[in-house]
Amino acid sequence: MFTMMGSRRNGLTKESFILSVDVGTTSIRCHVYDKEARIRGSCTSKVVPLYPDVGHVEVDPDALWEGFITVVKGAVQDAGVQMCQMEALGISTQRATFTTWDRRTGVPFHNFISWQDQRAADLVKSWNRSCIMKIIHGAMKVAYFLTRDKRSLAASLIVFSTQHVTFRLVWVLAHYKQVHQAIEEGNCCFGTIDTWLLFRLTKGCVHATDYSNASSTGIFDSYQMCWSQFLCSLVSLPLSIFPQVENTGHKFGCTDPSILGVSIPIMSVMADQQAAMFGECCFDVGDVKITMGTGTFMDINTGSKPHTSVAGLYPLVGWKIGSDVVYLAEGNAADTGTAIKWAQELELFSDVGETSDMAYSVSDSDGVCFVPSFSGLQAPLNDPRACASLMGLKPSTTKSHLVRAILESVAFRNKQLYETMLRETRIPITKIRVDGGVSSNDFVLQLTADLFCRKVIRPQHREMSSLGAAFVAGLGVGFWMTREELKKLQSADKVFLPKGAAGPGQEYNPILQSWERALRRSMNWYKP
Repeated sequence: MFTMMGSRRNGLTKESFILSVDVGTTSIRCHVYDKEARIRGSCTSKVVPLYPDVGHVEVDPDALWEGFITVVKGAVQDAGVQMCQMEALGISTQRATFTTWDRRTGVPFHNFISWQDQRAADLVKSWNRSCIMKIIHGAMKVAYFLTRDKRSLAASLIVFSTQHVTFRLVWVLAHYKQVHQAIEEGNCCFGTIDTWLLFRLTKGCVHATDYSNASSTGIFDSYQMCWSQFLCSLVSLPLSIFPQVENTGHKFGCTDPSILGVSIPIMSVMADQQAAMFGECCFDVGDVKITMGTGTFMDINTGSKPHTSVAGLYPLVGWKIGSDVVYLAEGNAADTGTAIKWAQELELFSDVGETSDMAYSVSDSDGVCFVPSFSGLQAPLNDPRACASLMGLKPSTTKSHLVRAILESVAFRNKQLYETMLRETRIPITKIRVDGGVSSNDFVLQLTADLFCRKVIRPQHREMSSLGAAFVAGLGVGFWMTREELKKLQSADKVFLPKGAAGPGQEYNPILQSWERALRRSMNWYKP
């Protein structure tokens, strides 16, 4: 064991660091980490979404690449160190945003199509109602009746979603002739953001992804650990375009020296939520991570086997390092930060930092209930036709009551996801850690702890996706030696303990019941 890594590039012995980049939905962030996992330098660039048509959400690949290189150079400069002191590079990316490109030239055939994009919505609806899906559902119900295999029951309930890559990629193949031609010539590459970055960073030498990103596409079979031949044949996707799937902790190659001035080993690529899970050191079965950003993502470590859900939890590969595979079950609520931003645009408050104090300034929400479903309701309700709503308004209702109702709805959705997770997985919870922008709100976290009747820990590090990718990369080059060492690097910003006069969360039962009534009235609002 050693206390300081040494880099001998250029013949000198210097302190070395781990470089990690997180490509999110709204920004690209790069951090330089030292041996104590402290951020020594950082740089941020915006991701500018493009809206070329109604429901279409894209990102310019060249702009993303420029932003990536800018933040890497900026973070190293901010740290006051040299690029040659970077021991390894880790990359975390938003999930299910993809493009296709020419294998020979590396030139994309089209912009990145975001996970938020709705261009395939009609295709998804058509397939979900199709005779083929009815036959599959029926066959799986019969299989479940005969075998009592939970995978068959889950398959009998499965529906396609626009958030997964599948039908957005089908749409691309139908609308871009050059993609179709490249496939016929064997020159088409498909990739999510991580894959495309690897291709660019290695000057076309590497066409690969990792298991965490692959399992987030909806095209990957997490049980067989390979691209799903059945699904690809069902919707006519050619397997030839997909990248090689490698371990999360893998030497994916090195950056071409012409790009950053030196060659840096790329030692990890991870999907952002799985990376955040690793950054939170949720290594043990029953560990729970809640990321509250634009949406809420709640993940539980289910160990060495994928969890089969019938309530909308999604089985993901958390990471694969060596022969060790860790699976997660994930539930999400789409409109967490979205609801708070909407309230800010209505001028209910000017600074998001005020919201916790505003909520505490009143004893309750004055009977007001807010349903945060601008994008429908996800697990366990799974109703894409639900509407967002405010109910129970009175002449006595103030801005503080409205803000409290909105923040309460975030904690209530947390409770729904948590109870679904407990009921579905039957795994005892070992710890709960939170991150993401909304986790800075003390009111939301205290109410979440009360409703869970569990301790909730908010770490000092907020950039968990970046930290997780850095941890995996660092383990790969011996910068850190063990996961126990990583756990010791963690420090809590605040611990929220459950409290309440009538027992933790009990006083909220009547309010929660009213909110659930409002929730039911908001469901199936929009016509199919």
